[in-house]
Amino acid sequence: MTLTATPLMPAIGTEIAIDKGALVSGSHAAELRRQLEARGVLVFREINLSDEQQVKVAASLGSVRNEGKDGIFKVTLDPKENARAEYLIGAFNWHIDGTHDDVPCLASLLSGRKLSPTGGQTEFANTYEAYEALPQSEKALVDGIRVVHTVESSQRAAHPNPSEDQVREWRRYPPKVHPLVWTHRSGRKSLVLGCHASHVEGMPLEQGRALIEKLMAWATQPRFVYRHHWAVGDMLIWDNTGTMHHVLPYDVHSGRTMHRTTLLGEEPLV
Repeated sequence: MTLTATPLMPAIGTEIAIDKGALVSGSHAAELRRQLEARGVLVFREINLSDEQQVKVAASLGSVRNEGKDGIFKVTLDPKENARAEYLIGAFNWHIDGTHDDVPCLASLLSGRKLSPTGGQTEFANTYEAYEALPQSEKALVDGIRVVHTVESSQRAAHPNPSEDQVREWRRYPPKVHPLVWTHRSGRKSLVLGCHASHVEGMPLEQGRALIEKLMAWATQPRFVYRHHWAVGDMLIWDNTGTMHHVLPYDVHSGRTMHRTTLLGEEPLV
C-alpha cells in the first residue's frame, strides 16, 4: 500500500494512511521524516501497533532513546505505573521536551492504550509557522534574545503551592539558557517557548515575562494548533524541534495511559 497524506489543519497536522506492515518495515521512513518536518504532527488513526512494532517504526526514523522498558515509556499519572507521575502533571501546560538538554529530542511517537472518559485531548502548536508569521519588526526584536529555562518554572506552573522538598528537588536541575529563536540546520527558524521558559537573560524580570507570555499567546493561536481527539490504538508522531504540545485536563484517577517512544536529538539548540 502506498502512503497517503491528508492535511488536517492549514498550518499543522497530517493524517497518514498506510498499511501497518509497510509502516513497520521502514520502507516509507524518508517520506515520513519529510512530512514530519513539514507538518509537525503525523496522525495514524487506530493503527494499533504493538510496543515492539512502535519501537521498530521509531528506529526506522532515527535513534531510539533508552527509556522505560525496551524503548517504551508509560505516560500515566498512576504512581503505581510511573514513579514520575507527579512530574508528568506538568504536561498539562504547553512545553517542548528536553529544554534542560543542549540537544532536545528530535521527535516522539505516542500510542493511546487507555483513555480518560473525559478530556485528555493533546494539542500541538507549530512553532516554525508561529515564527514565520511574526511581523518583521517582531522578528527583529526576538532574534538574538536568550531565555533561561528551568525545571522549577515548569513545575511551579503545575504545582503553584509547592513544598520545600519539591522546590529543592526541582532546583537540582541547573538552568539552561537557549535562544528564543532556534535557527535549524535546514535554515528554518522556530520559537523556543513553553512553561519551562522562566525569564529573559539580561532583561528586567517583569518585562521578560511579559514578552514570553505575549509570544506564548501568539504561538498557541488556533491557526497554529492541531487538537487530537484520541481513540484507543491511535499513534501520533510529532516533531519536538518545531512544535509545542500539552494535554488537556482529565481525571487524574482515570488510569489514562499512553506508550511513548522518543528519538534522540540530532542538532543542538542554537
